[in-house]
Amino acid sequence: MRRNTDTRISGTNVILVPYQEKHVIKYHEWMKNPTLQYLTSSEPLTLDEEFKMQKRWLEDEDKCTFIILDKHGYLQTGSEVDAMAGDTNLFLHNSQELCIAEIEIMIADEANRGKRRGWESVILMLLYGAETLNINKFCAKIKLDNAVSIRMFEKLGFREVERSEVFQEVTLEKEASSDWISWLHSELQAIMPN
Repeated sequence: MRRNTDTRISGTNVILVPYQEKHVIKYHEWMKNPTLQYLTSSEPLTLDEEFKMQKRWLEDEDKCTFIILDKHGYLQTGSEVDAMAGDTNLFLHNSQELCIAEIEIMIADEANRGKRRGWESVILMLLYGAETLNINKFCAKIKLDNAVSIRMFEKLGFREVERSEVFQEVTLEKEASSDWISWLHSELQAIMPN
């Protein structure tokens, strides 16, 4: 999405930056992992295909992608590539009067798992979607056996609306009300540096 080309969103422990060419090689290495492929419902791509995908995600107005950086690692090294922890995406769909987005989050770097990087990143992305992109409703499609992600989205107020045995995934949704947006801001304020 060209709208976020120059956007950096800085949190307590993470920084969200646009997905750029310099990130592609490390991202491609992550996506060779069969577990990440399964959890993200992704097919393996060649490096050339990954570079083309990065360009498409940059240009398509219905996709908003950020690379998640470990803020402390980035401040120590100054290298976005070395500090890469994962990514978060919004896929926008317009339906009648609503702007709806499917949200995805992936903490690919094992050293950054279990440190609430995903929690902080997804809150930052939800706020960006609601406040900057005017998204009215969010949905998340998660593999049925990914209990950690399902619990995280439930803690964020998402509720199950559909279950697909064929795709082995559950769809959860959340309306972007002003009370919920205020709650997300309070959750961000409660995140401690680590």
